Amino acid sequence: MNRRNLIGMAASILAVEPGPAAAQGAPAAASGKSGPDHGAFDRLLGRYVLTYADRINRVDYRAWRDNAADRSALAAYLRALQGTSPRTLAPNEQVAFWSNLYNAETLRVVLDAYPVSSILSIRPTLVSFGPWKAKTLRVDGADLSLDEVENRILRPVFGDPMIHYALNCASISCPNLRPRAWRGATLAADLERAARDYINHPRGVRTASKGLVLSSIYKWYRADFGDSDAAILKHLARFAAPSLRAVLDARPPIAGYAYDWDLNAPGKA
Repeated sequence: MNRRNLIGMAASILAVEPGPAAAQGAPAAASGKSGPDHGAFDRLLGRYVLTYADRINRVDYRAWRDNAADRSALAAYLRALQGTSPRTLAPNEQVAFWSNLYNAETLRVVLDAYPVSSILSIRPTLVSFGPWKAKTLRVDGADLSLDEVENRILRPVFGDPMIHYALNCASISCPNLRPRAWRGATLAADLERAARDYINHPRGVRTASKGLVLSSIYKWYRADFGDSDAAILKHLARFAAPSLRAVLDARPPIAGYAYDWDLNAPGKA
């Protein structure tokens, strides 16, 4: 099965084999269509994603929740995405499609439950660990959960660790939710910028007396980053600013991992 067929079938069968990375500057296939209109999502993100001096973007969930028109606009955008067949899109547009779908649905889930202090407190069942297993999406005839979008489509099909910088789980320690939707045409450059922003922030990497403390993303998805401490450090060095690169060049040990699940809302630090 070639890559295009593999990617195209992902939404409907959710049983795929890892494929080559699609986000690292690969040109769009000639037969692939451009992505759906993300303009509505741009407007909503631009209105409610707030940039702070500490370089952690936050979402004004309270104002968004109280604006019925904008909640309806988010719902309409999600319906439009779910009415699109991603198999018709070029590879980079597919990455943008699934990433925007994941982020928009996460926002909807939080807004429906707000006020909450953490996305972990949103539990569709008593045994749920957050909302990720609930099948709240439907694409190409398949009922999907957020977990499946991330772990049975984006990660295995596209095979690119940069995917982790595209997704936002509504938490302080996540890579930032951008104030603009992802798009296939600028995906590679935008993901590289997101990786640099995250890795050069204490949420991604910080130094401690016994070595480095990394985001738990590099623990939970260790295999995506090379499945060894050396491979993870090599990935970090690729995006590190000179000061951090000097630290990494000394090959410090990874002393631990950390993650802050507080909601990425104003007032959280």
